[in-house]
Amino acid sequence: MTTQPFELPWRPRPRRRRMGAVAPLLLAGTIAITANITGVAAPAEAKAPPRPKDNDRPPASDRGKTVREAFEDARRAARTAAETIKATLSPPAVYTVQEGDTLMLIAERYGLKLASLLALNGLSWRTAVAPGQVLKLTNSGPVTPPVPEPEPEPVERHHTVAAGESLSAIAGQHGVALAWILSANGLSPSSIIYPGQVVVIPAGAPAVETPPPAPPAQSVRGEVVPLTAEMRANAAVIVAIGRELGVPDYGIVIALATAAQESTLRNLDWGDRDSVGLFQQRPSQGWGSIEQLTDPAYASRLFYGGPANPNAGRTRGLLDISGWQDLALTVAAQRVQISAYPDAYAKWEASAWAWLGEL
Repeated sequence: MTTQPFELPWRPRPRRRRMGAVAPLLLAGTIAITANITGVAAPAEAKAPPRPKDNDRPPASDRGKTVREAFEDARRAARTAAETIKATLSPPAVYTVQEGDTLMLIAERYGLKLASLLALNGLSWRTAVAPGQVLKLTNSGPVTPPVPEPEPEPVERHHTVAAGESLSAIAGQHGVALAWILSANGLSPSSIIYPGQVVVIPAGAPAVETPPPAPPAQSVRGEVVPLTAEMRANAAVIVAIGRELGVPDYGIVIALATAAQESTLRNLDWGDRDSVGLFQQRPSQGWGSIEQLTDPAYASRLFYGGPANPNAGRTRGLLDISGWQDLALTVAAQRVQISAYPDAYAKWEASAWAWLGEL
């Protein structure tokens, strides 16, 4: 019999491997190996913070404190440290109070109790300290704070009138207002004082700034110019006419000072523009003729004016000015003269009073 090879009735065909299924597995394996991941990859989850170590935890005594309590503890610790530092420093024996100091600030600055500071210096709770005051800070040494000397009480003074002095000169010499001297002595601006008379300088009168010295001139305020023979003769006429008309002494002094400034008590036949005579009166202004104005007696009557004014209705004299006795010498003279230099009459006031007393 013929032997036939044995054959299976069917032979399975080899399966073709699909690369699409193998590639993802290879890729996943590669990623896992590269990332050093063992096991099945899981989705990432948030890690919990590491638990604090025992060394990082606050002490048990501080746990549960509020922020306010923590600040209070820090403030108390700082205060304790400051007090400790103050306690180690010895305060000086004395302290001079500075601007802005109070007793409380000084006590705190040197670590003292306010009650102790008050007791050391014999002060009360209501006492206020002043800059420059010296306080005791310790018991060491007999240190006594200086006591400010009280201001002396104003004392009334007296001045003995010398020859040629006027009330205004005395007021300037003592640095007080003339009105205070007049009031203290019951005088008026027209009152006359005499050598040897005692004038009261009132206590507490406000000081008046002394004016700067006047430039050199024929007369300086407060000084007396001696009379020459010509000046004396003309001054005597002015005084005599004033007495005849019943003019008070102050009015005569105004006339003498005015003539002294205008002509130095000389009967001039010349002057500024057409001014002539003792008072430099001008014919062109209706005062009179040159002959009349160079007559010392006639010129004096014109200056005084009043009921006996030779030029009544045309020119105005001193007595025609209402309230002239209450005016300063310079103001009264200016009302009559209408001068370009009204303050210049003042420097002759002392001399005029002296001349009146002399004549």
